[in-house]
Amino acid sequence: MHATRALLLAATCLVPVVVAGPADSQPRRGAAPGPARPAGGVVQGIDVVGNQRIEADTVRSYMLLQPGDTFEADRLDRSLRTLFATGLFRDVQVSRQGDRIVVTVQENPIVNRVAFEGNRKLSDDTLQPVVQLRARAVYTPQAVQADRQRLLELYARRGRFAAEIEPKIIELDQNRVDVVFEIKENETALVSRISFVGNTTFSDSRLKEIVATREEAWYRPFSSSDTYDPERLAFDRELLRRYYLRNGFADVQITSSTAELSPDRSGFFVTFTIDEGKRYRIAKVDITSRLRNVTADQLRPTIDLSTGDWYDGEAIERITQAIQDRGNALGAPFVEVQPRIERNRDAGTVDLTFDVSEGQRVFVERIDITGNTRTQDRVIRREFRLAEGDAFNAAQVRRSRQRIRDLGYFNDVTVNTSQGSTPDRVIIGANVSERATGEISLGGGYSTDAGALADIGLRERNLLGTGWDARINTVIAQKRSQLDLSVTDPSFLDRNLAVGADVFYVTRDLREYSGYQERRYGFALRAGYEFNEYLRQSWAYTLSQRNVYDVSTDASRYIQEQKGKTLLSQIGQTLTYDRRDSRLDPHSGYLVRLGADFAGLGGDAQYVRGRADGAYYIPFERWLGDPEYVLSISGSIGYLEPWGDDRELIVDRFFLGGENLRGFKVAGAGPRDLSSSDRDALGGRFLWTQSTEMRFPLPLPSELGLTGRAFVDVGALSKVPAGVGVVDDGSPRVGAGVGISWRSPFGLINLDFASAVVKKSYDETQVFRFGFGTRF
Repeated sequence: MHATRALLLAATCLVPVVVAGPADSQPRRGAAPGPARPAGGVVQGIDVVGNQRIEADTVRSYMLLQPGDTFEADRLDRSLRTLFATGLFRDVQVSRQGDRIVVTVQENPIVNRVAFEGNRKLSDDTLQPVVQLRARAVYTPQAVQADRQRLLELYARRGRFAAEIEPKIIELDQNRVDVVFEIKENETALVSRISFVGNTTFSDSRLKEIVATREEAWYRPFSSSDTYDPERLAFDRELLRRYYLRNGFADVQITSSTAELSPDRSGFFVTFTIDEGKRYRIAKVDITSRLRNVTADQLRPTIDLSTGDWYDGEAIERITQAIQDRGNALGAPFVEVQPRIERNRDAGTVDLTFDVSEGQRVFVERIDITGNTRTQDRVIRREFRLAEGDAFNAAQVRRSRQRIRDLGYFNDVTVNTSQGSTPDRVIIGANVSERATGEISLGGGYSTDAGALADIGLRERNLLGTGWDARINTVIAQKRSQLDLSVTDPSFLDRNLAVGADVFYVTRDLREYSGYQERRYGFALRAGYEFNEYLRQSWAYTLSQRNVYDVSTDASRYIQEQKGKTLLSQIGQTLTYDRRDSRLDPHSGYLVRLGADFAGLGGDAQYVRGRADGAYYIPFERWLGDPEYVLSISGSIGYLEPWGDDRELIVDRFFLGGENLRGFKVAGAGPRDLSSSDRDALGGRFLWTQSTEMRFPLPLPSELGLTGRAFVDVGALSKVPAGVGVVDDGSPRVGAGVGISWRSPFGLINLDFASAVVKKSYDETQVFRFGFGTRF
């Protein structure tokens, strides 16, 4: 009996390497055989065997039994598990030798390097930050498998769900290894099909234009919109919901959006499930005001919804903001607008009431700006439309955020409000994310006016974080070359004053139109300021040396007489009132611009020149359901009046045709000297033009960036010195045609096909026109 108990106690001194569990008859891994010892006793020391890099004291520090402790099998077992958990060892054995503990270890190898093979679409620089293993780190199989999974997830985010990754281990001397991830990237799993379930009002083809995800197509080589992205899918659900809300479906729900991977893992089938609900029209629109000194009638003009219109959720949000802005402008700094909607499901109508009341009185306590590591604080702060101590105005906060974004200095701009030191105080916090503002542009192409061209530019839009805009640009073309150096401070001395300077050098080959070449160089000084958000004025002084040279021997005598150099000293101003929704791609609003130039402050040119132009944009989305339907009506007028010696210079006159009158060549319409062999264009002192243009979407995928245009241009040019052979018929000319605008990766390209509908026999026409850039 006693002998048996002694043997059992001695057996417990053999240490297992796995978590303790029920006894079995099999020997446990990690336990070293040894003679049975009596249980108990005191640990006299710990011996470490097999370690090469790791100090023995480091191994001992992980032991739960230390010299002087009583032997305990459970603590030895837990010590073993602790050593394995460090990740430092490939194998560990713990045994008792007399009164000492012997720890035998095999160290995990050290990573010599981590490499990638077979990756073509993702570079090493992209893959390296994803893996956790690094050179001189401890290698473990678990770490390699975890890195493999991270790489697979990275490829999946790039749409390559069929990627295969196999880690290979190359053993080196001194217990080192190279870790090589062998990668088969395979093809990207694109979106093969997009389907909609539950849509009865709008077709699948129409809804496919609404979502940002696109089906795989050959014409999307530079787009990632056909790559499956779960985050984009969630965004698509919101786009669909807003589209339905905008078109009368107040109860719409996008119940699900699923993506199913094809069996061969080469593509996704995306399905949106829609519960449209009932479609509502507006039965009644009303507004109530509880503001002091502001009546409902004063606010009513901001409502652009009327009885019979489809319910429009976005329009309600827009009107809510417009009422709030109008109330602020009428002297009510704290305005709260609550739209109330009452549905009549049986009739399919809604009654809409805007309830306007005085909101909580809140003032701005402080404005905090964070994230600007390069841009100076004052550059951002001056874009705020309110200051510390002002009454809080949500519209001004939104406008401030937009102005900061429009600077173009930041990737992202967020403006949040938080509770101030008291309930009637708020703290406005602006957080920005800096972006690179330096630009190098290289371009080339062809335009009808300039011929083949190359464009090279260098620009810094935020010089040293001061907000200064500095650039140098050169255009080299067959018929026109130009070099410009420019610098602008948009807020001189932190005032509402933009100042700048330009240095320029321009040459133009006009022999095809008027039998001469022109060269001009000089500088200009500019200053401008804003009266408000929409009205601004600018002034400029220009000093320029002009040279008319290389005049054709058979050119008009009026041009022959102007051969040589002249000096222009001119001061001019431009007053602009801009209410367009976008300066780059306007869809609604209008623009009016008035300009005047006075030349004669020294120099050879003496004249007064006036200019006026404008444009009005009418969106047709409300009737045609697409925002790309836009009607633009634009016009311009200019008049040049010499003074002093009454000498007119051809370089100062207006010309008609080409850009301002399609269907005619550049300078192809207007006064002309028929007595010269080339019937040279002479320009004129009085010019007017008018253009009506309808922009519309083409029956092609919108991501191609193609827009159609149909236009009618009208214009006239007159008033030149009379003479033998000179015709000066100021009657209108008319050109009409169609065109295509392409927002290509290289910039905006315009192609126009036009016919000169009303013309004179001596006018020069042009059916096809091709060029870069926007047209006002």
